[in-house]
Amino acid sequence: MDPIPRFWLICLFYFMRIDFRSDTVTLPTPGMREAMMNASVGDDVFGEDPSIIELESMSAKMFGMEAALFCTSGTMSNQVAIKAHTQPGDEVICERQAHAYIYEVGGIAFNSGAQVRALEGERGRLHADQILCSINPDDVHKARTSLVCLENTSNRGGGSCYSFDSIEEIRKICLDHGLQFHLDGARLFNALVAKKETPKQYGTVFDSISFCLNKGLGCPIGSVLVGNRNFILKARRIRKVFGGGMRQGGFMAAAGIYALKNQVDRLAKDHSNARILYEELSKKQFVKSIMPVETNIVILETLKDFPAQKLATQLRDRDLLSIAIAPHQLRFVTHLDVTDEMMERAVDIIKKL
Repeated sequence: MDPIPRFWLICLFYFMRIDFRSDTVTLPTPGMREAMMNASVGDDVFGEDPSIIELESMSAKMFGMEAALFCTSGTMSNQVAIKAHTQPGDEVICERQAHAYIYEVGGIAFNSGAQVRALEGERGRLHADQILCSINPDDVHKARTSLVCLENTSNRGGGSCYSFDSIEEIRKICLDHGLQFHLDGARLFNALVAKKETPKQYGTVFDSISFCLNKGLGCPIGSVLVGNRNFILKARRIRKVFGGGMRQGGFMAAAGIYALKNQVDRLAKDHSNARILYEELSKKQFVKSIMPVETNIVILETLKDFPAQKLATQLRDRDLLSIAIAPHQLRFVTHLDVTDEMMERAVDIIKKL
């Protein structure tokens, strides 16, 4: 077959599909592509890429922090932060389904030589009293508890959000016990929109925050780590050790600048679409339960005799993509590439299951 027609057939197939596997599947919008093509770039390892400098400055200012570091991924920004906050042999407290613990390839152990105290939270969220009870005493036999990591929103918690009051309670415990406080904010802007909070609120309570550009904000790659100046200087060195030094990365940073200026408020549309999916899926007999929907993630539990992968396959055969995250859990994630027409088709597909 001639390669040009085949190319367009592939494109047609792609746009026929309704892809709810993740908000990482988004493509740059026309405005973002234009910003990338017109980006001013330089060598970032030499500190000479103007677009990266602008993105980092914008991000730090947005959170009321002193400095920021552009990384290629949320995994990198989390792992850089954890290593900067800990020493080998330390212990890190996080929720048992936290991304930094279960989805970052054992990075806390491999990169930082630290162990994890993984606590059972509520839809991915920890409470202050749990953390207080999990801090090791000053005992030569015990690992030194040095860091608390939260995730907001919680991926495995169905996009659940912390209340800011609960974050402040945890912050007080960290201050009282000399612990560092890091936020994996991969989808933080979803939480900010849903809870009507501001980045500067978060900048006042966390020692470091990482947030992804390549999820709901729609960029091809990228995550930003913010903190105080000395922390970011240390993090920059660690990023270099991890192989994360970039040269003309400004083409990607320009996408991030565009996203922060233009694609934050629209996240509310993704949340609305997720609630539509929730309403339709909750009517199906094979669904045992669905986690409450706060942002752009819908996680359902299927009945015992109906594996999640079976349902995912049935949906895929109808050009609707989801992902089985456990034997009886199926996840849907809404995002900016889901149009109103796609939502109408998705609802019709679900109704006919």
